Amino acid sequence: NYRQKQLAVDQNEKNNHRTMADRLAASTNSYHTYTLEEALAGIAAAGFTSVELTSVPGWTEHVLRDSTDEDLAEVQRLLDTYGLTAVSLSGHSDLVSDAGITEFRKAINLARKLGINKITTSTGGHDASSAGSLEEQRVAFLERIGPLADEAAEHGISICLETHGGLLATGEISKKLVQDIGRDNVGINYDPGNVIFYGGVRPEGDLPGSVDAVTHMHVKDSIGGPGVWNFPQVGTGEVDFPALFATLNA
Repeated sequence: NYRQKQLAVDQNEKNNHRTMADRLAASTNSYHTYTLEEALAGIAAAGFTSVELTSVPGWTEHVLRDSTDEDLAEVQRLLDTYGLTAVSLSGHSDLVSDAGITEFRKAINLARKLGINKITTSTGGHDASSAGSLEEQRVAFLERIGPLADEAAEHGISICLETHGGLLATGEISKKLVQDIGRDNVGINYDPGNVIFYGGVRPEGDLPGSVDAVTHMHVKDSIGGPGVWNFPQVGTGEVDFPALFATLNA
């Protein structure tokens, strides 16, 4: 009986490790200049079973915001062909503007139809000349995000706000914003390369203060410090990923 129990424990541990490993996904945004099929083929060939699809108008549009049901059926066919499960959608939108809200609702609809339960986005407002001060952006964002979060929650979808400068410059700044939103389905998509580039902080020191609000992570490395656009192959840069993973595990 003891041996049977031990075998059951061992198997559960293996299943848990497999579940965690399956949650390591590759983003099609890494295949910015390639077609969706080329991206999925490369991701599958690298050994991944999970993927983050990218739908960012004007940047990487592997899934179009105005996709028809037939378009999405083709996306699903490609995922099935390459043995991949879409676990998140990069649906970055300008959430301080009404036009951006309309676009983000399209992203929620895409996620719903594809059975994806996480959407990553920044707050937007990157064009300071038209978006106003950070405080004005904050007010505009908080006025708009609540109904969006409630709409997403109706479909079991979480919104993961990416550390991407502005209102989301660092993990700790992002956590305060998440707290002000006050929705259980809104958390942080923590990007260590971005908190260095945009926020000028080290992720190893920043993450512990915000980790309890993190629901998604982009594993992006960095070389050169704030403002240096150098995001190399993971593990070859200056981010201490073992320290970050230890913080997450703890």
